[in-house]
Amino acid sequence: MNILTSVLLMALFAGLSTCLGAMLVLIWGRPGRRSFSLFSGLAAGVMLAVVLLDLIPASLRHGSATQGLLGFTAGILLMVALDLFLSSESPVGNWNYTYLKMGYLIAAGIALHDLPEGLAIAAGFVEPGHLGPLLALAIALHNIPEGMATAAPLAAGGLSPLVVLFLNGLVSLVTPLGCWLGLLLTHTSPLFLSPLLAMAAGAMAYIVKAKLLPECLRLHPPMAYLGLFGGIVLVFFLNLFF
Repeated sequence: MNILTSVLLMALFAGLSTCLGAMLVLIWGRPGRRSFSLFSGLAAGVMLAVVLLDLIPASLRHGSATQGLLGFTAGILLMVALDLFLSSESPVGNWNYTYLKMGYLIAAGIALHDLPEGLAIAAGFVEPGHLGPLLALAIALHNIPEGMATAAPLAAGGLSPLVVLFLNGLVSLVTPLGCWLGLLLTHTSPLFLSPLLAMAAGAMAYIVKAKLLPECLRLHPPMAYLGLFGGIVLVFFLNLFF
């Protein structure tokens, strides 16, 4: 029970980083191009390194290459489907309801993305070693800019800071829910472990390629590459010493 509680608390920590991103926006306003690009690049580097150094090798250790390929593809397709389902046009004009609609859609998208991320954390903790905490760290870093993206339009739409934080808090609970479902699946049958790890790798690879890197490179390429390199080096040394 203590181990289960620790895993779910780690997943909750990763989810609550969405609230941290929202708080940063509510206190200091939207971050500058350089700082946002650096942080997004760092998140991209951590996630990319976790995919290449941990998730894919762990998936292959627990299953066949076919299972890994199918899981990886499923992770990508899941994220593509979520993006298509939740895609919306950028807001036009200054009407409050337009910003509110955008904020709600972003929050819904993050909530749906957080479910497979929770599954990934669960799979990482079932795998012996340090993969679980690494995944929680990667997802936490990724969720901070997502919290910023949610809070900005909601605040612009006229919602109070407490309501904005409450909505982000609700979204953050999806990650431990996904983690609980993942633990249930992996304890039901170990055959789920390899596909779940590979699915997490595919989902993270898509987030890096389609979301994080294009945005941070558009804003400030030098800071984006600095963050990307720093994230990769961080995970490399964590793997080396832990």
